[in-house]
Amino acid sequence: MSRIPRPPTTRAAICTAALLAAALTACSAPGDSGDDGEASSGPIKIAVVNAQSGQLSSLGDWEYKGAKLAVDEWNETGGIDGRKIQLKLFDDQGDPTTGTNIARKLADEKYVAMIGTAESAVTIAMGPVLQQEKIPNITSGQSDGLVALKSPYLFLNGPTSTTYDSTLAQYLLKDKGYKKIAMITNNGSFGKGEHDAFLKAADGLGVSPSTDQVVTTDQKDFSAALTKIRAQKPEVIFIGSEEVEAGLIVKQARDLGITAPFAGAAPQGTPVFIDTAGKAAVEGTIVSSPYLSNDTTAASKKFAAAYQAAYGKEAELHGAKAYDGANILLTALKTSKAATGEKLADAIRATRYKGLLGDFAYDDTGVGITKTTIGVIRDGKLVAQQ
Repeated sequence: MSRIPRPPTTRAAICTAALLAAALTACSAPGDSGDDGEASSGPIKIAVVNAQSGQLSSLGDWEYKGAKLAVDEWNETGGIDGRKIQLKLFDDQGDPTTGTNIARKLADEKYVAMIGTAESAVTIAMGPVLQQEKIPNITSGQSDGLVALKSPYLFLNGPTSTTYDSTLAQYLLKDKGYKKIAMITNNGSFGKGEHDAFLKAADGLGVSPSTDQVVTTDQKDFSAALTKIRAQKPEVIFIGSEEVEAGLIVKQARDLGITAPFAGAAPQGTPVFIDTAGKAAVEGTIVSSPYLSNDTTAASKKFAAAYQAAYGKEAELHGAKAYDGANILLTALKTSKAATGEKLADAIRATRYKGLLGDFAYDDTGVGITKTTIGVIRDGKLVAQQ
């Protein structure tokens, strides 16, 4: 009776499996995760995603510089437990579809976290992919739609529109006593968030706008909406639009003889808004912001000096937000021993950080700071309201 042939020796199979495992380990991307959720010994890969082209490119430039400044400072002192942080910039072009494609690319290329974007609509579009791939994202968007995603991987490095606009409404309607208010906002994610948040806050204080004008995000001529506003003779005009468009609205309003002050959130405190509208046109603009100027605290002065030394440019809110966000992420990476995925998200949520914008403490919604202050533009500069 012939003997049944035995399978090949297990020694050969074991050797083959060992060689395959070694090859896979050698090919792993820097920052790739093992079963325990901790990264490899290579550089830690972090992405910055923001518009570097188009109307929102100024935001992207400020954001990248702020994040890079924080990363450079950490790398100069040894990185994360001796591992360097590798930062790469991706241009989302202010486009949600482009942003979604970038989110998939970040997953494919094993980025452990993302900083950005400043455009709420792009961040919202990217959210589901980042959540599925367990990539924590610290965003500079402020739309309440970000919170509505309910993603445990999404964190804001500033207040939501609700905080900005409830603070602003309280100041305008109670402290200043304005009763006749006009609104002009755009129909984008940011503009709609601002519109809804301010309208809700005003209604809660017993005031309804005399006119509520909504324009498009790509509009250039606002004469029709502004003519309707002029007819109402408002005491103040709430504006909910990004820097460039808001600047054009204010410029055209002044050309039409509208003299009422404008009031708004973060975009109305930026140099791009001021330069677009013109220094004289924005005089007296009322702004709700968590970061009024570089001269507010010793920390903001130090940050502004470092920013100026690194880039030869003046720092402002968006750079400060990204600087805070990057430091929160890097602190979480440090405390978690360079964890990734869910462990890194949990570490970010547990981080308590004293930042340029205030004291961060995240809740389950991904919001870490809920306070702004009131400033006013005087002689081309945003200063604290006295």
